[in-house]
Amino acid sequence: MDMRSLVGKNVKRTRLALRMTQEDLAAKSGLSQQYISDLERGLRNPTVVTLFELAVALACSPAHLISEPQ
Repeated sequence: MDMRSLVGKNVKRTRLALRMTQEDLAAKSGLSQQYISDLERGLRNPTVVTLFELAVALACSPAHLISEPQ
């Protein structure tokens, strides 16, 4: 699987499990809602810093966002 798609799916799955909207995640992470949308659709290639900011906002580890679901 493409890494961009994997990260996007993991972010979306985790966000939805927390019952967060893209707007909620954007506010918590400091990223824009458009960036979150593009990321979840596999159109963005997040940096390590961005992965860390998303992980903090989603209360998970950065590794969770780059790992294949089990």
